[in-house]
Amino acid sequence: MLYCQILRKKSIVTTISANLQTVRARIAAAATACGRAPGSVALLAVSKTWPASRVREALAAGQRAFGENYVQEGVHKIREVAFPGLQWHFIGPLQSNKTRLVAENFAWVHSIDRWKTAERLSGQRPESAPPLQVCLQVNVDGEATKSGAAPEDVPALAHAVAKLPRIALRGLMAIPAPAPAADFTVRREPFGRLRRLFEQLRDEGLALDTLSMGMSGDIEAAIAEGATLVRVGTAIFGERAGRES
Repeated sequence: MLYCQILRKKSIVTTISANLQTVRARIAAAATACGRAPGSVALLAVSKTWPASRVREALAAGQRAFGENYVQEGVHKIREVAFPGLQWHFIGPLQSNKTRLVAENFAWVHSIDRWKTAERLSGQRPESAPPLQVCLQVNVDGEATKSGAAPEDVPALAHAVAKLPRIALRGLMAIPAPAPAADFTVRREPFGRLRRLFEQLRDEGLALDTLSMGMSGDIEAAIAEGATLVRVGTAIFGERAGRES
């Protein structure tokens, strides 16, 4: 029984390491295909619902940036997986009563879509900590069930958030509606809309450098439209586990 458990653990470690290599190769190939340097696209390993042991396995394979969707689960992992140089990103919907935990424990937040949320994070970020790096989430497809600011509301929100203390506005994030896998042009369209909004904000004087877009199934389309960070979970860790930590 113990021998089987040891073999299973070794298999999981090997799989995560191999998956990371595959994803990194996809990123490099996609960047090269559109004339970009492979190093211009960062990989965020989305570890939500996976236990801290899986984070350690990815850590052993060289991954240093991890994304979490659930505040308390993420904070638990941050405290359990203590390792210098780890970078934790909060990428899920954020309720007002959870902003303090995020402000005190995470390095990045990708999912700001309201002034109130940004203001609370700014006020709750410890003065002893580096500025909290943030992105505005944009609902590029206008989906009623999805979080994110409407594209037309983003410029005013961005300029207001950029003025807040103890946070640094870095860019935009989006989760487009699923598109047919075979139609690369269609898959690129929502990412293109986010990129154009990003460029508009830069033209307006905001010092943005991050386009957080693209997941396991659409890395290539996102990179073709300028993604600087892709958020990948399933292609690294496999199908979602139950919410354990």
